Amino acid sequence: MATEITTKARLERLIAAKKELEAQINKNGEILTANGNVGMSGPLVDSEGYPRNDIDIYQVRQARQTIICLQNDHAQLLDQIHELLNQYHAEIATTDPELINRASALELSNGREHGGSLAIPLNAKPLVVVNLVSPNSPAEEAGLRVGDKILRFGSINETNFKKSLEQIGEVVRNMQNQNVQLKIKRADQFLDLVLVPKTWVGRGLLGCNIVLPPEEPMEH
Repeated sequence: MATEITTKARLERLIAAKKELEAQINKNGEILTANGNVGMSGPLVDSEGYPRNDIDIYQVRQARQTIICLQNDHAQLLDQIHELLNQYHAEIATTDPELINRASALELSNGREHGGSLAIPLNAKPLVVVNLVSPNSPAEEAGLRVGDKILRFGSINETNFKKSLEQIGEVVRNMQNQNVQLKIKRADQFLDLVLVPKTWVGRGLLGCNIVLPPEEPMEH
């Protein structure tokens, strides 16, 4: 029993550390939002190539660098959680549903393939397809394009998707002003994007339209 308590306590500490890292990432993300919603890739120069005078360029650069470092730490932490979760499952005969559900949700929210632990299969079917992206929207800021096939949307992936757009809508509402990790397929490329649902000048929290992929014909 001692091993179970130790492993569970370590998991709880890692989950708490992950929550703190995400709070720091969101705090720096707010700096980018306050500076004209430049995001991680918005231009720091104007159309004539001069430094923009409507944002604090130094502050933006610092926030971006901090977010990159924190996301690397976040990724390593998620790998530790995944490894420890496997250990926890192997050590105990009974389960702690609340803890396991929380830790499993953390895995799904990662959006990475580090160490293969969270790899998306090459033949994974898309959850939804993007068929419209509005200019200057959160979706455009995230880097989404028309035709992108979304393979993971935050905690939703092929294994738990119920083929309901409302399921994705619920994630969007619950994750307002927070980072939502996406895994997309664009042509033959697999990309990781970070989408931040938020209010903007247009409708909704994303500024894009998604549809269910067409059903593949059944083999007879």
